[in-house]
Formats: sequence, structure tokens, C-alpha cells
Amino acid sequence: MSSNERFLYTSVDDPLARPLFDGLEQEYDSRYADVRRRIGGSAREELQRYPAQAFAAPVGAFVLLLRDGVAISGGAFMPHRDPDTAEFKRIWTLPGLRRQGIARRVLQELEEQAARQGYRRVFLTTGFRQPEAVGLYLSHGYTALFDLEADPETVAHLPFEKHLRATTPVVTPAQALLHGAHA
Repeated sequence: MSSNERFLYTSVDDPLARPLFDGLEQEYDSRYADVRRRIGGSAREELQRYPAQAFAAPVGAFVLLLRDGVAISGGAFMPHRDPDTAEFKRIWTLPGLRRQGIARRVLQELEEQAARQGYRRVFLTTGFRQPEAVGLYLSHGYTALFDLEADPETVAHLPFEKHLRATTPVVTPAQALLHGAHA
């Protein structure tokens, strides 16, 4: 990472994130417009499906990669229904900066943060028209939870998992929920 780049943990509501979300919405619209017409809903609704608190500490996280103070990439995680699992969401890089390893750095940062927060496993899904994401996850040690030989359009949401290396968590997700309930 160059000296003019840094990770910033913040909220999905941070104005710095708006250009990334706008770009992600456009990307979803361009890749999945025909699907949305068939099943209903919009890319914006998909991006607003989860409340901001789902991606907030102590059980979640939202990170931006800033270059010269501008968000160039980002991602988030929230608790999965399995308490030892973080679910990664919205990993995205500005189109003009792709194929430079930026998404890989964001993915690595999210994995490290999830481990620090006590998660042992990551679960994520990507869309069936995002072969770049499939390649990223497979090359970063994720296991596909679907038949890689199947037509992706028949699977729709492509699930992956990865077991994280053990670290000493700052607080486990279960402790965080318990502490939050008594705070």
C-alpha cells in the first residue's frame, strides 16, 4: 500500500462511501437489469436491504480504502446466522482502478478484522454475472459452495466460505452481543 493510501473504518452512511455505492448500484443495474425486470426490485433496494447497524462494531465492520482522501474501494461484514461466521458484503473497487490488487487488499483487511473480532469463518455470495469476483475469491483461498462446472445463471447467488486463521480476538461476536444487551 502506498503512503497516500489508508484504510478507514467508518459507517456505511459516511459521505466518503457515497461514490462507491453509486458506482456499485450502476454496476448492478448494468449486469442484472434483465433479472430485476423479471423478479422485481432494484439495485438500490438491494444495497439498502440491511440497516447500517448490521455493519457496525462490535459485530460488524465497514472499511474504505482511501487514496489521497478519496474512497477507491471498500467492503463490509455483518454477523451471519452462525455466530462464528462473518458474512462479507459489498466488496467493490472503482472501475478505473481494477486489476491492480486493490480488491484483494480490501478482502485481506476484512478477513483480518473479522478474525480480530472473533470470527472463525467467512461466508459470502456473489452474483452469477461477476466472474471477476469468483476469480478473486477462488485465488484468495475461498471454497465454492456450489458446483463450479454448473451454469452460474442456474445457481444465481454463488456462495463461498473460508476458514480464518486463529488469532486472539479483541472480543468474540457472542461476547459483543451479550455486552451490548447489558450496556
